Amino acid sequence: MIKLLIAEDQGMMRDALALLLGLEDDLEIVAQVSSGDAIMAAAETHRPDVALLDIELPGRSGLDVLPELRAARPECAVLILTTFARPGYLRRAMEAGAAGFLVKDGPVEELAAAVRRIAAGERIVDPALAAAALRAGPSPLTDRERDVLAAALDGATIADVAARLHLSESTVRNHLSSAIGKTHTRNRIEAARLARHNGWL
Repeated sequence: MIKLLIAEDQGMMRDALALLLGLEDDLEIVAQVSSGDAIMAAAETHRPDVALLDIELPGRSGLDVLPELRAARPECAVLILTTFARPGYLRRAMEAGAAGFLVKDGPVEELAAAVRRIAAGERIVDPALAAAALRAGPSPLTDRERDVLAAALDGATIADVAARLHLSESTVRNHLSSAIGKTHTRNRIEAARLARHNGWL
């Protein structure tokens, strides 16, 4: 049996995944969680062979938890399953050790087959997204520029961003200016939206 952990915040989607995958003779759902903060405890308790992680979860995102999960439980293969087909997300997931990356609009038979292949040591990537990631190239942003843009995404002022990240306002301005230049946008809101669209945040 292949033991599965499902991390998905939408209850209906999580229940549907568990029900459909649970019908497969060789798959067993051992844990279901609705937030990123619950993934590590569930993985330690239930020791899954494969973890299906959504990206956008309450608390920590699937991408944020991924490196910690891979370090703590290297025998657990991770499949990112998301509605957000963003090239930057794919690149970040694969660099952090994900064994696969699929979008949620495929048939469940395809997902079950992907789980089996990942459990056997293969890597699975949505082909259209892989092509888009190659075209998009790597993120031009530094980690700090990403942090500052993410903090500015909701329209926060320079002072707000500085307070959130414990930086000086001049440092925030410098990082935002650099990020705006690298993304070829006109202001921090456009830069943040473009970075989010590309999956760099």
